[in-house]
Formats: sequence, structure tokens, C-alpha cells
Amino acid sequence: MFIIILFFIYLIIDRFECVIIITKLSKMNLILFKRTVVFCFLFLTGIFAVSGQSFKVIVDTPKNGTFQLDPGPSADGKYAAGTVVTVTTHPAVGYILDAGYYSSPGRWGQMFYEFMTPVFKVTIDQEKHIGASFIEKSAVDHIKVTQDIIYAKPGVKTLKYDVYSPVGSKNLPCIVIIHGGGWTSNTEDIMRGLARELTKGGKFVVFSIDYRWAGKADGDATGNTMADIAGDVFGAIAHIIEHAAEYGGDPSRVGVTGDSAGGHLSALAATMCNKIGNGGYGKTTGVFEFIPSYMPKNKTIEQVRSELMSSIKAAAPSYGVFGGTLLNHYSNDPAANDTWKEGIAPLSNIPNASERPVPHYLIRGTNDPLIKDDAVKAYVDALVKAGQRTEYVQVGGANHAFFDWKPDENTKATFAKYGVYYAAEMKAFFISVLY
Repeated sequence: MFIIILFFIYLIIDRFECVIIITKLSKMNLILFKRTVVFCFLFLTGIFAVSGQSFKVIVDTPKNGTFQLDPGPSADGKYAAGTVVTVTTHPAVGYILDAGYYSSPGRWGQMFYEFMTPVFKVTIDQEKHIGASFIEKSAVDHIKVTQDIIYAKPGVKTLKYDVYSPVGSKNLPCIVIIHGGGWTSNTEDIMRGLARELTKGGKFVVFSIDYRWAGKADGDATGNTMADIAGDVFGAIAHIIEHAAEYGGDPSRVGVTGDSAGGHLSALAATMCNKIGNGGYGKTTGVFEFIPSYMPKNKTIEQVRSELMSSIKAAAPSYGVFGGTLLNHYSNDPAANDTWKEGIAPLSNIPNASERPVPHYLIRGTNDPLIKDDAVKAYVDALVKAGQRTEYVQVGGANHAFFDWKPDENTKATFAKYGVYYAAEMKAFFISVLY
């Protein structure tokens, strides 16, 4: 009704504009008032249009457990826009919840948004799938999982990591996993399959970290640069080193790994921790330094740099980006040029092994359409030239992202086919360096 009234007011003003001008209002005020009425009309029309919408929810059939939706869907599977649905999960005997989720189309196909609690809520604002993934309890009997350890909040998103501690762990080396997703998607949850595998045998405490997404993907008013993301990685590792003992870890023995974008960031963390500093990124010609988004109390940035350079002893980047055209500095600074890309490229910043040895285990699927063999070989050659111990493994038939873990059966099957075996190979590499 209010919309109709506003519309008629606009018509009346338009019809008798000259009378209003003569009597009281200036022409400028009249135009402003008319525009205000039009804005209110369009805004309220949009609200009422959205509130009248409904969206279909597809309930994915679970295996080894059940879940309920409250309220349940209508006969046609639809919910009114804005409905908040409570999902309650129930694993079968011998199983536990892997994750509850909803999914919708996104950059990498169907994108999953996961919940690690048995009860969670989903707001219906588009067509979605809702489901739950269950795994055998024996898959995690060997570890204690501590989720959502907050290490910083430099922007809109709270930055956190999850910890996978073998039962009874004490003074074990640490492995830090950095997830992929084109630097603009996914969270630490996508690496939980790899974390579970690396903790088997009780040799390592594993930390899986999140970081800011590049550009404005997190909703920040000012876009995040690659230097900001690198600062998050170093901030997370600084926080982990500070608190490792609480989870049974030895902060003086750290290995880093990650896949895709995380492959780049893990290689950067291993080769470029000497670039931690207050000099700024590109503010002074030739100076490209990273400021950790978390700084331990009572420590200088020089102390943090020295600590990370001493602690990070090995890297296992999986199908990562090490230089070239796939790297983006994500800076809008007019001064940004190719040297800004070199400042985030592990390929251009490898330390000599005689000064700081950082052994590498590199892996790529032969059917990977994103990361080419030549690009990885260029990094391998540069590592070897610097005297670094290097192993490069190609996985026959594997595509991109085979270390990822998601609730869908295809991703789980890919991980079972390739991820499990090569996670064991990666673990053997880390044992050879950190023990």
C-alpha cells in the first residue's frame, strides 16, 4: 500500500510541478524530492519482490547417518526466501560427523560451505543443496581435533586454524597446511583429509590455516594484496610457534605444505621468511617485505623473522604456482609493476642451501590443466641450482586438487585414489627432514 501511495505522490508532483515551484519549493528542492520518492519506490519494490520469492532446496541423500531439517520443506521442496533452517545430524553406529554443509554453484563448480557441529543453521537466499557427510570413527580415533583457533583479525574475516594432535603427543614436529582456492576461495576445512593422513603414525602435530582472500572477496572495503596474504601466513606460523607446545608440538621443527594457491604460499613461507620486516611492500624501490598479521607480545619483527627462518625446515608444495603469469600481486598501487610480482615469487627468491637449507618435495598430477610440468620443472631446476635437496613426483592420471577433501563422493573417491598414497609419501619426506 505504501508503494502505491508513493507512486501516486510522484504522479501528482509531476503533473503540478509548476504550481509547487511557484508556491513554496525551489526547482532544486523539487528535483531532490522527486528523486527521493523514486528511490523509496524502487527500494521498497525490491524488498517486497525478494520477500515474495521462494527457493528450492535439494536434500542430498546421506550415507552412514541421517539428518533432519526444521522446518521441513514444502511439497515442492521450496522455502520462502529468508527462512532459517536448522539442520540436526545423526551419525550411524561406528561413524562420526565429517561435516554438515550447504552447497551452491560457484567459481569451482559446486561450492561447499561446511559446519563441523552436529546442529547448524542455513539461511535460504538462493537454490541450495543441504546435506551431511559421515566418516568411520576409526579415521579420527588417533587424533584430537581442536578447531577455530583465532590468530588475527586484520579485516572483515576472523583468521583461524585447526589443530590435529595425535593422542598423547609430546614434542612432535609440526606440519602447517595452507589451503588452495585461487587465493580467493575455500577455507582450512578443505585440507582435513590430508591432515588426518599426515597425523597417522603419531609423528606430527598438524595445523591447517586460513587466510584473507585476495581483492575484496572477503567483503573488505580495501582489497587485500598478495603481500597481505603472505603476512597472514607468517602471522599464523608465528602464532603456531608460540602455542605449539600446548598441542604437543615442537616449535623448532616446522614443515609447510599446501596445494594450488596454498602450494605457492607454502613455498613462499619456506623460501621467503627472510623477507619478514617493516620495510613495506614496494613503498621503497627494491624493498618487498611482509608484515605478519599476528605478532607475539614482547617480540620484535626481527626476532619473529629469525625464529621463522630457524624453525621452517622443509616444504612440500603440491601443484603450486612459483612464478610467471599465474601470479598476481593484487595491488591497485599505480607504482605496481613486474617487480611486485617477483617479490611474491618463490622462483625468484630461493636461498642458497649453504646459507639456509630448505628441502622440497614437489608433486603434480599429469592431467593437471592449470599447473604445467614446465612451470614446476623451472622451480625444481632453480632449487637444484641453489643446492637445495629436491624431489619432484608426477602422479600419472591425476588432475588438479587431488589432496582436497569435500563432502561429495567424487572428491572423496579422488582423495582415496591419489591423496592417501601420496600423503604417506609426503609424510615420509617430512620424517626424513624433521627427525
